[in-house]
Amino acid sequence: MATFVIVHGAWGGAWSWNKTVVPLLRQAGHAVSAVTLTGLGERAHLGTPDTDLDTHIQDVCNVLFHEDLHDVILAGHSYGGMVITGVADRMPERLAQLVYLDAAVPSDGQSLADGWSPERRAELLARLEREPDGWRMTRAQQPPNPPELYDWALARRVDQPAKTFLQPIRLTRGETTLPRAFVYCSADKEPGSPAALRAEKIKNDPRWRYFELPTLHNLMYHAPKETVEILCQIAAET
Repeated sequence: MATFVIVHGAWGGAWSWNKTVVPLLRQAGHAVSAVTLTGLGERAHLGTPDTDLDTHIQDVCNVLFHEDLHDVILAGHSYGGMVITGVADRMPERLAQLVYLDAAVPSDGQSLADGWSPERRAELLARLEREPDGWRMTRAQQPPNPPELYDWALARRVDQPAKTFLQPIRLTRGETTLPRAFVYCSADKEPGSPAALRAEKIKNDPRWRYFELPTLHNLMYHAPKETVEILCQIAAET
């Protein structure tokens, strides 16, 4: 039996993984916790203008400490890759493996917004200065989801504090030496795009284990069984 902790992506919550993936992993005999980050999901009321990436990293570190978890396979989806990278820097002794689920893989000093267009970043900064609620970054649309889940998921997506996207990650230990795996969702990526180039680089890096699913970004909805199969394979080989 392995111990998984799963960190959701932007505008999401533990609900997105508790729908299917968490129950399937538990049926396979694993211990699983899906974390909801401050200001999101059922913790939406706790978000403030000062909620930032460090807050979200601390959210997960607190779970590891207070639940006294060890040898954890820590998985992050999308924005969650920022969070698990920071957790690995702060509490590597509690982790066995990192799994990036079509996720950000930041280096020291990078923020998620560094990968955005200059126009999108400038718009966010202008809103922060101009509007009292500008710290709430809205997501009017969501990635394509299965029709039967679209309304269900959209109703649960909430605004996310802007500093979580803007704050650079600080890694005091340098690049992690923990085992890492990357799961690439190829169906919605253009050849030559930054995401495709990153995946190709990781695929050819012997320090990584690489998996690819011909599915869309929200793999927990589009390919839950295949996602669980990969996670179970990682657990068996960790």
